[in-house]
Amino acid sequence: MALVPCQVLRVAILLSYFSILCAYNAIDMPAHQTYGGSWKFLTFIDLVSCPHLQRLGSLSKRGSGRGTGSLDLYIYDREVVYPKLLDNFIPSWLNHGMHTTVLPFILIEMRTTHHQYPSKSCGLAAVCTFSVGYILWVCWIHQVTGVWVYPLLDYISPSAKIIFFATVTLVLNIFYLLGEVLNNYIWDTQKCNKI
Repeated sequence: MALVPCQVLRVAILLSYFSILCAYNAIDMPAHQTYGGSWKFLTFIDLVSCPHLQRLGSLSKRGSGRGTGSLDLYIYDREVVYPKLLDNFIPSWLNHGMHTTVLPFILIEMRTTHHQYPSKSCGLAAVCTFSVGYILWVCWIHQVTGVWVYPLLDYISPSAKIIFFATVTLVLNIFYLLGEVLNNYIWDTQKCNKI
């Protein structure tokens, strides 16, 4: 990492996010013209918000694309996770740009930037607030339009939806804590090596 300054990596990652966002916005997809527009998709919110929010969203949005988290469902019934119709609008390279490149970018940033996490209670409260806010937004869109943002939600009962949403929120919290542990491990190890 010493050969490439951290700032150059950050600019490269930012340009990558920007190019993906521009390519995504250039798509003339019917879902973009419906209630909520692109803002109903967690991937879009993540790309617009900032790469830091991507850390949270990338772990929960696996049901919205062809990420590894949805692999089993995708193999079982692709239409439930990522309808084939979307291939006509979103090229494979762009789909991977929005869903797959997140992990290497997170790892690069984690290795090049020591993040100062807030207290556990504040951090977890922020993660839960974001998660619950997005879940309420998805439910509101369904209330207004009668259509779920993610087709998977059409196939599960109301009680299963509650369990699903609670599980997603729990998993987000676990990944947040894992990110904090990894961040501290990487940077504590570097401090020990310098001594």
